[in-house]
Amino acid sequence: MNSKSMTDKLQAIRQEMAAANLDAFLVPREDEYLGEYVPARNERLAWVSGFAGSAGMVIVLKNKAAIFVDGRYTLQARQQVPTDHFEHHHLIEQPPIDWLSQQLAAGSTVGIDSRMHSHAWFEATQGKLHTVGIKLQEVATNPIDKHWADRPAHASHQALLLEDTYTGESSLSKRQRVGKAIKDSGADLALIYQLDSIAWLLNIRGSDVPRVPVIMAFATLDTKGEMTLFTDLDKLPKDFPAHVGKGVTVKPDDLLEQALQEIGSKRFKVLADPGMTNAWSILCCRKAGAQMIIGDDPALLPKACKNNIELNGIRNCHLRDGVAVTRYLAWIDREVSEGRLHDEGQLADKLEAFRMEQAGIHDLSFDTISAAGANGALPHYHYQSGKPALLEQNNLYLVDSGGQYADGTTDITRTVVIGEASEEHKRMFTLVLKGHIALAMAVFPKGTSGVQLDALARQFLWQEGCDYDHGTGHGVGAFLSVHEGPQRITKRGPQQELLPGMVISNEPGYYEEGNYGIRCENLVIVMERADGMLHFETISLAPFDLRLVNNDMMNQAELDWLNSYHRQVRDTLAPLMNEEDRIWLEGSTRQVG
Repeated sequence: MNSKSMTDKLQAIRQEMAAANLDAFLVPREDEYLGEYVPARNERLAWVSGFAGSAGMVIVLKNKAAIFVDGRYTLQARQQVPTDHFEHHHLIEQPPIDWLSQQLAAGSTVGIDSRMHSHAWFEATQGKLHTVGIKLQEVATNPIDKHWADRPAHASHQALLLEDTYTGESSLSKRQRVGKAIKDSGADLALIYQLDSIAWLLNIRGSDVPRVPVIMAFATLDTKGEMTLFTDLDKLPKDFPAHVGKGVTVKPDDLLEQALQEIGSKRFKVLADPGMTNAWSILCCRKAGAQMIIGDDPALLPKACKNNIELNGIRNCHLRDGVAVTRYLAWIDREVSEGRLHDEGQLADKLEAFRMEQAGIHDLSFDTISAAGANGALPHYHYQSGKPALLEQNNLYLVDSGGQYADGTTDITRTVVIGEASEEHKRMFTLVLKGHIALAMAVFPKGTSGVQLDALARQFLWQEGCDYDHGTGHGVGAFLSVHEGPQRITKRGPQQELLPGMVISNEPGYYEEGNYGIRCENLVIVMERADGMLHFETISLAPFDLRLVNNDMMNQAELDWLNSYHRQVRDTLAPLMNEEDRIWLEGSTRQVG
């Protein structure tokens, strides 16, 4: 617990607001690196409100405060954030800036720490507030940082130097390759602010951020591939210079502002991704005289297209991950048959234990979604958002999980029946599985983007008047972020064309609110055929629950795919299982149809 009371914290922020003549101050969940996960030291939103979810914003006014979260976290926010201190609002249905515009009069001033917001957000918000006569103002010091007396220390672990046997390309080669792209954009250098881009370029990994193997750093990269890295120097092992090769200068992170001002004073043309770079950095460069070129992170696409060494590593880690997931599914069946119905937290812990027995494992790739019964209808459910539920007889259990291995990142979802499946369970599961298979079997020309393939996965649900609200596929890194761009499969674009070497998820679903959820997820690699067409290679390995499959709803091609996939799962994993699990696996991958 933090030493200050909630009242004291809000009062401290309001004192800082008064000193700076601010009428409001915004506290987003993001930190200066704008990543999906935030280390404990940077959980500013949690410090001020008590809310520990992964998305949200607090607005502090002179006489009240409000928290905004999406539907995933409504219950959790009610449990963690006291209503006598905060109004509660829906992040999507009542956007924070819309609410703020209604609360403040024209002539008001809203304070932000511009390090905590993307430049794209800053531009949009500044424009929206300007239309109602409200000013957006940067603060010199974040009031939370000033008053957070018991703030957790910086992470102390050194970076891991990832050898070429895992990466397939040296840091120097990557930096020079991306440097050429920076030159082609017309820039002199680029701001590289995504932590996974920095890790990829330098062939390093870390443990500064939960679930994402990166170190906290900022960087600039010029057209020759020369990089300046701003980070805690103690993070870098003594053999770091030899590992990365020539052209990398390392500076303490507190010299970043000076460096950005120097870049501006030289009138450099600076490439920056407005959605992935904090507003403070772009504003700092621009104020100092730099010409900003707005574009995508230049490491994004090269990082997404894995080389053969990376792909082989990813295939290998999926084999080991498949062992862990399959052992877990077998264990659940045995426990249920013995009448032991565990809760969602116990189940997630057991799956993590199976994963931690695998070679090369470093961490989970995200917090496990372990969802029993009605909780499965919440696609991003987390059992810690309330009291973990018990498995429910004659209903479904959905588990979405993944691991971070030295040779790759995994993400897989399986839905299984606990007890007996209803005809509705079977019908809806089969519709989802048919969509999964249709996408897995897709063959498509170069230039195709995910938006053009998305309907393949949804078509059978659509025919029944059903759909799901999330995307069908997201990119996945190589021992990096489990959510990696720019590739994705969703209903609407603009979207990046799918290229050979990209790893992406195939995860259609169906969610019956208040009853159950279904999702069938494997990871696939975009591969090129001899004739130049593209297709998907499925790399996740674990059985689908055949008790939920209505064979009569499947055509022969779908049954052939399912039997072929299960044969691959059985032949690959059986030699790595003990006898009890092997017998379960053989029954769970039996021929159907």
